[in-house]
Amino acid sequence: MRTKEEMIKSVMIGHAVGDALGVPVEFCAREALEADPVTDMRGYGSYPVPAGAWSDDTSMSLAALDSLSKGKIDYEDIMRNFVKWAKLDDYTPTGEMFDIGVTCKYAIMNFLYGTDALLCGQSHENANGNGSLMRIHPFVLMTFFCANLRDGWETVVENGSRLTHSHERSLLACKIYARVLWALLEKPSRKSVRKALAASMKCYTDSAEYAAYARLFSFGFEQLPTCEIRSSGYVVDTLEAALWCLFTTETYAACVLKAVNLGSDTDTVAAVAGGLAGALYGYEAIPREWRETLIKRDYIERMCETAAQIWE
Repeated sequence: MRTKEEMIKSVMIGHAVGDALGVPVEFCAREALEADPVTDMRGYGSYPVPAGAWSDDTSMSLAALDSLSKGKIDYEDIMRNFVKWAKLDDYTPTGEMFDIGVTCKYAIMNFLYGTDALLCGQSHENANGNGSLMRIHPFVLMTFFCANLRDGWETVVENGSRLTHSHERSLLACKIYARVLWALLEKPSRKSVRKALAASMKCYTDSAEYAAYARLFSFGFEQLPTCEIRSSGYVVDTLEAALWCLFTTETYAACVLKAVNLGSDTDTVAAVAGGLAGALYGYEAIPREWRETLIKRDYIERMCETAAQIWE
């Protein structure tokens, strides 16, 4: 039986490793990666950072986890940590912030101008990038392990997204993801993923944004060919691609490599897929050489250990 600490690490490290695999080829076309696929950790590609460096996906996740691991949810504190990352280079692998999404940057600037944390995120339809989905897993982990938060988990997840992304489409993506991650933590199997999606379909049928995720809920989603899967920074595309990779592979490594080699927003699709694959296959299933290449792995794992000790 997996311990709480192992489960938290499997998600956080699984996410960070997927992120790091995707960083060097972010924005690369699928055709280019078909000709030269990623098979291992690389460095100095799209950004001037070494192998094992992770992006804003993991930095913002750690900024959130650092606050949440204190045992309470303080959205203002989380936003202050986002500021430390964006302005002071905290929570970075190399001591320098090298990537930030436009919508996340806008939200952080709003906070600096005095806006309440939960009002910082943009709510218009064009603000539906994957910038909250990529960092929502610490909120999901905390609601899973803290009994006093279980009944109100949807509010926590929605608020976690609202810090940067407030449109209902982004909120719904985070809630669907949360149901899947919860199901995998309870019972790690593909059947759990299917049940979580079925529950989401039933629970959110009245949502104004339900139609955006109709394909994900449809029979046969798992059998879609690669050419039908989009891997852009649009939140719907990212969630679909990550889950499709999870369904169509048999190991952690195969899942994240498939995600990376879809091209486009490689780091985020692989990070989202990697966190879920970590929950499905477990910490030890993440290749040792990738874990050892991951920059500041001990730093990430210490934060996970603190969370495991505090969350009850």
